[in-house]
Amino acid sequence: MEIKVLGPGCPKCQTLEKNTKDAVAELGLDAQVGKVTDINEITNYGVFMTPGLVVDGEVKIVGKVASKDEIKKILSK
Repeated sequence: MEIKVLGPGCPKCQTLEKNTKDAVAELGLDAQVGKVTDINEITNYGVFMTPGLVVDGEVKIVGKVASKDEIKKILSK
């Protein structure tokens, strides 16, 4: 599983990244969590409000900081 957190590095983006890593750890998933900070690459996903969360190439969250539990639900599907 490949997970990307989209955002320039703002506090909201950092919180989403932490929540995502915590959710992956709690679920025991074999997943790579990466960060995309390049605005051009972020907009290539069709994301114009950060933070964003992409799972296996599919945009799951745009413009909000999801809680760890919300992320766990997304990753468990």
